[in-house]
Formats: sequence, structure tokens, C-alpha cells
Amino acid sequence: MKRVSALVLALAAMLLAAGCGGGSMVNSAIESINPMNWFGSRSPAPEMAQLAPLTNTVEVSTLWQSNIGNSQQAVFSPAVAGDSVYAAASDGTITRLDGGSGKHLWRINAGERLTGGVGADGKLVAVGSGKGEVLAFDANGTALWKTQVSSEVLAAPRVADDVVVVRSADSRIFGLDAKDGKRKWYYQRSTPALTVRSPVGISISRGVVYAGFAGGKLVAINLFNGAVRWEATVALPRGATELERVTDVIGLPVVAEREVCAVAYQGRIGCFELANGQAVWGREMSSTSGLALDARYAFVSDDKGAVHALDRIGGPSVWKQDKLRLRNLSAPLALGREIVVADIQGYVHLLARDSGAFVGRVATDGSPVSTNPVMLPGGGFLIQTRNGGLYAFNIK
Repeated sequence: MKRVSALVLALAAMLLAAGCGGGSMVNSAIESINPMNWFGSRSPAPEMAQLAPLTNTVEVSTLWQSNIGNSQQAVFSPAVAGDSVYAAASDGTITRLDGGSGKHLWRINAGERLTGGVGADGKLVAVGSGKGEVLAFDANGTALWKTQVSSEVLAAPRVADDVVVVRSADSRIFGLDAKDGKRKWYYQRSTPALTVRSPVGISISRGVVYAGFAGGKLVAINLFNGAVRWEATVALPRGATELERVTDVIGLPVVAEREVCAVAYQGRIGCFELANGQAVWGREMSSTSGLALDARYAFVSDDKGAVHALDRIGGPSVWKQDKLRLRNLSAPLALGREIVVADIQGYVHLLARDSGAFVGRVATDGSPVSTNPVMLPGGGFLIQTRNGGLYAFNIK
């Protein structure tokens, strides 16, 4: 029995450590760890839900589309700054496009294989490499500086108030001076023996950096000096084995008017007061992609492919859409009357905000959507696929 347990943990560690993709890659790894199949069981593995025919009840139009370049096993998210969209690919390509038309304004190569990006504020564009380098360019694509951090960069850097905030794969967070890339501060914490390898990022709001960590922790850090403002517990590890105790905050913390919310794999969704980290409410939930908020609801894609709407007052369930089972969903995007999620086959699904019913579906290039939909100013949203398709859609 000890040998079997060791084998389970060894295979789990390899799958979790090797999967350098987004939530969908993590979910695939977790789903494939099924010890019953190693001993001659003929029980078929669960299959992802097939999509039923759908007549769109809302009109989804393609504003424009472009090809940025393949993401390989990395996860790249487009960044919107002003009227421009910035996007990157694993071969080092960085592209700036006009947000309204999709016209390429410039296209450069960073000279390194990239694993994290893009961060932009309209003045500076930042990406990260597998060598742990952070590369910065100005709004015209001219190289500004390159800085080394402690390990590879899997998530998009964030740029705010002349600080570039970068998270490395070893759970360190660096605050870099946007002018020259010199380190202003860094934050470090210990990590459990087994963690989910995913491009968990950071959020910045009103001079505070919010970051989730392995072990279910959420930390608020001063943007300008790296001082910790508070630490909160989203979820506590549970179980007898290291695999069962994996409880990592996934995706981006989402900041609202008075609270910040985060969700953990094999854990909970929790919301906390911005001022002091005091818990507002929490609910059992497991996700490999993340969540979204609007004025009334919290929306979560869980690790089995269901989309949940929870009331932001206390967290009770409002609806659950479970007809996308095991389709490795992105985090939701709240767009007024519709909720947007994308899946492993490149489909974009639109759900009614108040009921979860399907109201629309649109296809991309058939490759997985490993990153989250991104809102466009003035309406519409962006989808970037693993094969490099960048799509701007609008709902009428």
C-alpha cells in the first residue's frame, strides 16, 4: 500500500509540476490522476460534455481578428491600455494593435522565448521569460531595460504608478522601477512541497498589490514599498496526502468597491474587506481558473466545468450551469446581461447573467483558450487562443 501511495504522489507531482499551462492544463492533469485505472479497471474516464445545438438569442459579432503567434505551453493574456491592445507569443513576438480595428501598429521580437505577458499601462509594455528575465519596452516598441528575477515568469507582469510588479514561479513578487527596472522591493514566502503549477497572477488597485499563494493564502502588499498590509486565509489544506492537501489560490484576485475575492483549488471562494483583510463570507468551491464579480453576483468556473453564480451578500447560490462538464473553462467575464466563458475547444459561451441559460456561442480557431476573456473599453471582449488567434467580439 505504501508503494501505491508513493506512486500516486510521484505521478501527481510530475503532472502538477510539468503542466505549464493555464487552468485548463491544470484541470487536465488533475483529471488524469485516477489510480483506479492503473489496476485493470475498464471504467471509462469521464468525458467532457458535448455541445447541444444552440440558436443564439443574442447577436455576437466579430469586430476583428488577428494572429499573434503560438503560446506553446505558456499562457498569454492580452492587455488593454487606452485605445491599444498588446499581445505576445512564446517565440518572443510582441504586438501592439489598434483596439477598434485590430490594425497592427507595430510588431517586434523580444529576442527571448517568453512565458509571461503582457502587462502595459500605455507608456510601458512588460513581458517575462523562462529564464526569469523581465523585459520592458516603450509604447513604440523600443527596448528600455531587462532585469533578472529569481525564476521563470509564468504570469503577466502588472504596470501601475511607475512600478512593474512581477511574480516568479518560486512565489516571489518583485516591485521594479518602471524607469530602469531596478528592484524597489520584493516579497517572499515559503511554499508547500506540492503545488499547482499555474500562471497565478496579481491584481493592483489603489496602491495595493493583491496576490494569492499556495496553501490558500491571500496577501495585500503596498505597491510602493512592499510592506505587507494584511494576510488572509482563503482556504485551509485538508487531507491525509500531499496531493489532497494542495490548496492553491488560482487565477487573479478580483477587487470590488469594498472587498477583494479569490478562489482556491480544492478549497473555497472567499471575500475579504479591502481595509484589513477581515473575512466577509466564504463558500466551499474548487476552481482551476478563477472568478469574476459584478455589482450583485460572484461568478466562478469550478474544476468540473460548471459555472456558478453566487450572491455577493453572503455567498448563497443563485444558479449553476453544469452543461459544460470537463470542458476546462476559463474564468468568467461579466458583461452586463451576459457572462462569457471559453473552453478547451476554442468555443466562447454566453450565459444569461440572471439565470445561467445559454444565450449564445461562437467558435474561434479550435485550439484551447487557456487565458481569461478580457474586456474592451466601450464594450466587447478579447479572446486569445493557444494557437495565437486573437479575437475581438461584441454583443449586440
